[in-house]
Amino acid sequence: MAHHTTPHFHNTEGLRQIEVGSKEFKCVGALPPFDHPHIYIDMGKDNEIVCPYCSTHYVFNSRLAAGTANPASAVFHDAA
Repeated sequence: MAHHTTPHFHNTEGLRQIEVGSKEFKCVGALPPFDHPHIYIDMGKDNEIVCPYCSTHYVFNSRLAAGTANPASAVFHDAA
């Protein structure tokens, strides 16, 4: 059984752009209780994408480790 989890990112700070180290992830919008539906985003061959719910502009940065972000505060850590 694989123990792989999909990284989750949020934009509570209202940043114009967030660099991420993963091309496949979930966007949660802002931190709960102000989040939007947690949607799966796949950049495919592209290096950037805009979330259709919150309009956060995500940019893939190959220098970042998978599941990390710049700024680091954009990584969502589920309390569950």
